[in-house]
Amino acid sequence: MTHPDPTRAARMRVLPRMIFMSRWLQLPLYLGLILAQCVYVFHFWIELTHLIEAAFGSQTAFELLVTGVGYRGTTGVLNETVIMLVVLGLIDVVMISNLLIMVIVGGYETFVSRMYLEDHPDQPEWLSHVNASVLKVKLATAIIGISSIHLLKTFINAENYSDKALIAQTGIHITFLLSAMAIAFTDRLLSPAHDAKH
Repeated sequence: MTHPDPTRAARMRVLPRMIFMSRWLQLPLYLGLILAQCVYVFHFWIELTHLIEAAFGSQTAFELLVTGVGYRGTTGVLNETVIMLVVLGLIDVVMISNLLIMVIVGGYETFVSRMYLEDHPDQPEWLSHVNASVLKVKLATAIIGISSIHLLKTFINAENYSDKALIAQTGIHITFLLSAMAIAFTDRLLSPAHDAKH
């Protein structure tokens, strides 16, 4: 009977340990997403400040808003369409920020390390049962929401877009919808098989 070489066994233990420790290489990526979140917060407050200033009659703020949303054909007065486009832009920023939180918190918890938030009163409800599959479905749903906001902004401001751009955006949105449905359907098919193993 041959006995395993202890030196080789020790080497084999080091290699899996190194591979497992490599998950910490993702940490700078999540820290980078946190910085991107800071940029979104800064952008949100700038847009909101311009909206408030334009509501009080600032022509400079109004021009910045109109340029930002790509609206043309206005008389230089803050109207309902411009307000709606700016507010939809703010909602878009919030939804992308929510998407970032899902990726940062869910991704870190799933792929890097446990956060041990079980007893924390502010633990997100979805985090208690998050895994790679659930995270994919949630991300797909969030992307559909963001795409819906963009599509609504385009339709409100439709006269400033070509028919080709409108058709392309609608097609992209439908593709996102079908992709999310396919991901959810695949997840549902795999769930019974996964539950049967436990």
